[in-house]
Amino acid sequence: DDRSIADYFERTIATGADAKTAANWVMGDIAGYLNAEKLSIDDISLTPEGLGEMVNLITAGTISNKIGKDLLPTLLKKGGSPKAIVEEKGLVQISDPAAIEAIIDEVMAAHPDELAKYRAGKKKLQGFFVGKVMKQSGGRADPKLTNQLLGKKLNG
Repeated sequence: DDRSIADYFERTIATGADAKTAANWVMGDIAGYLNAEKLSIDDISLTPEGLGEMVNLITAGTISNKIGKDLLPTLLKKGGSPKAIVEEKGLVQISDPAAIEAIIDEVMAAHPDELAKYRAGKKKLQGFFVGKVMKQSGGRADPKLTNQLLGKKLNG
């Protein structure tokens, strides 16, 4: 609809970013920010190349979508390299099964009552455990892997 947004999107995917993911960011979070702040796409500090870099970090599994959403306000206002910010702030997603399992073990040990209730049939408590693992990891544990490993350990 808006030529400058179309140009921004085209420049973003020219960086090798996944088109669907980039479109979701441009039409979702970025458009929401532009509307809320009454700005045009030309007014933000996040370059198409910067968005492409962030989309690539997400699709590679280096960061989660949630970490991307946490970075977005800073990138929109100040710009910069998403990769450099991720490295500087230590936001790289934890994708090592052994590291996630260690966190799961700690969380399960710290919540014996909830574990007993889960094993007695309250399966909805898996969400409680996922939340605790994510909190313990600072939101950095790979959510999909966390759910898989947690399912095995809770039912084991």
